[in-house]
Amino acid sequence: MAAQASDTLQKLKLDDLSKPNGKTNGATTGVANGDIDHDDSEDEKDDEAGVGDSGVPGAAAAKKKKKRKPKKKKGAASGAKAQSSPPRVPVANLFPDSQYPEGEIVEYRNENSYRTTNEEKRHLDRMNNDFLNEYRQGAEVHRQVRKWAQKNIKPGQTLTEIAEGIEDGVRALTGHQGLEEGDNIKGGMGFPTGLSLNHCAAHYTPNAGNKIVLQKEDVMKVDFGVHINGRIVDSAWTMAFDPVFDNLLAAVKDATNTGVREAGIDVRMSDIGSAIQEVMESYEVEIGGQSLPVKCIRNLNGHNIDQYSIHGGKSVPIVKGGDQSKMEEGETFAIETFGSTGKGFVRDDLETSHYAKRADAPNVSLRISSARSLLNTITKNFGTLPFCRRYLDRLGQDKYLLGVCVISVVAVVRPSYTNR
Repeated sequence: MAAQASDTLQKLKLDDLSKPNGKTNGATTGVANGDIDHDDSEDEKDDEAGVGDSGVPGAAAAKKKKKRKPKKKKGAASGAKAQSSPPRVPVANLFPDSQYPEGEIVEYRNENSYRTTNEEKRHLDRMNNDFLNEYRQGAEVHRQVRKWAQKNIKPGQTLTEIAEGIEDGVRALTGHQGLEEGDNIKGGMGFPTGLSLNHCAAHYTPNAGNKIVLQKEDVMKVDFGVHINGRIVDSAWTMAFDPVFDNLLAAVKDATNTGVREAGIDVRMSDIGSAIQEVMESYEVEIGGQSLPVKCIRNLNGHNIDQYSIHGGKSVPIVKGGDQSKMEEGETFAIETFGSTGKGFVRDDLETSHYAKRADAPNVSLRISSARSLLNTITKNFGTLPFCRRYLDRLGQDKYLLGVCVISVVAVVRPSYTNR
């Protein structure tokens, strides 16, 4: 019996030695419950090494613990990667490599198709990449501000509020506020924001004190330009909040896309106009139970754009006939289409809001000091870029209306009238 009891006692001792200790079990439970802090893994390793080296639990406490470094947040040092609302992040920060999106590229057609495969032509295109990259930067600014404007413009806002919201966005995204002398010539607004309501077709921007409020039943044409080093991006769209005008908007959009598709080197202006008119006038709009045909406004056109000059001298008609001149290599054009349910003809009316110094302005001696001072301000801040009275107000100019009148009369500055 004594021998049997001794054997049983020995077996119990062996069983106790084979069981894992309490500390290991606790750690295992911790893993199963997800309670282990992975950031402390380095400290735990140090503790375990201390126990193993000394063979005495708690000896690791005598060792100096490694100081844990705070984790760096991913992307914290790389700057903003998305645009804010309202847009205020310069596109140069969003594209630090200065490689801006190319947008839609239309392949050459017919006799010009060799330009796609000819190595010499492709080399010449690459040489012009800086010139194109400035346009792409301006286009990206326009796209981001346009996206914000289309989402946020609502009935109940004043035209001044809408215009200033767009212009503040453009100045922020180009990185040129235009308040320092010459800053606006480097980049910023290509021309004042046009907000033309209903029977007003184009070239209207609110002057100081304008209190017109956008209504739900209004049709508004929004037109603004962005420039980088004088490379002007000109783009517009129409907004309507009543679905009755959907077909009118569709007609103009379809006609514009047709004009872009037909444009190209050696294409005659009249051929583009003919294609635009055919598409535009295939639409009808039903208003008040009456079906009205959509007509092209025949005395409003697209145009070519030169550096620092919004109207370069060539026009792109939107009706058949007329100009037989051709588009030439290296030129930049704005394809603009205007559709109406009225007579299809506009006249100059209402107040003047756009002005621009002529590139071929005569050297005239101005006797009125306020006119001389104003012309000097215009030359240093806008050059030949279009501007409006709000821009002069922003620069701190006052009592300038007489000066504007004088320099307009002597044909140094050309006013642009509202078309209705």
